[in-house]
Amino acid sequence: MRVRKRTAQATAAKQRNLHTEKLDEARERLNAAEDAVRDDDVIAVDLPETAVPAGRTVLRVEGAELRSGATVDLELRGPERVGLLGANGSGKTTLLETITGRLDPNAGSVRPAVPLRYLPQRLTVLDDAESIVHNVARLAPTATVHAIRSRLARFHFRGDRADQSVGTLSGGERFRATLAALMLAEPAPQLLLLDEPTNNLDIASAEQLSQALAAYEGALIVASHDVRFLRTLGITRWLQLDGTLGEIDPPD
Repeated sequence: MRVRKRTAQATAAKQRNLHTEKLDEARERLNAAEDAVRDDDVIAVDLPETAVPAGRTVLRVEGAELRSGATVDLELRGPERVGLLGANGSGKTTLLETITGRLDPNAGSVRPAVPLRYLPQRLTVLDDAESIVHNVARLAPTATVHAIRSRLARFHFRGDRADQSVGTLSGGERFRATLAALMLAEPAPQLLLLDEPTNNLDIASAEQLSQALAAYEGALIVASHDVRFLRTLGITRWLQLDGTLGEIDPPD
């Protein structure tokens, strides 16, 4: 009787797990179907995992001397949204790449305190030979294919479009696929760095970027010359790099 009881319990557990998996798949298919009837001009994403509590230290840069020659002291807390301004050659890209760890400072320290992701100007994050789905799966290894497809649908990559190789995408599509891969990555990025994201984007693509970032709940640093675009992001702090990094009033 004890053996029968254990067998029955094991069978029940397997059935519950199977039922849960089927429910999850059904929810994912429903989400994809709902996304398919949405207006293609709107990116609608929900990213609660990216949330950062107010006051939590996200990044601390102390006495950092960048390879560009600029010196930087910066403390970022909570879900601050930073607009980073500066002339060409002032070191904005160097600062972002130093924060990511791609470059080492000549002196001082740079200490991110949360998971971060970086969107470079040249969009070199994805593998051109792989599909959009495979690229996202590489950055989110525990997500199911159904979950990835459901999330990609919110970035307007539905059905066969999600199976396109990245090398065949247009400039706007490639940008959208890269943004999707970074925002859906594991662990969820609580600090997102963007380097001149509107370069080579048309007006519609720039608006879609603003929509996607509106749902992002983490800290944000965006280096850009496009002040008009930065205003659409709800920037809470304006910084300018000119030899040193300093806080400035919101530009006109």
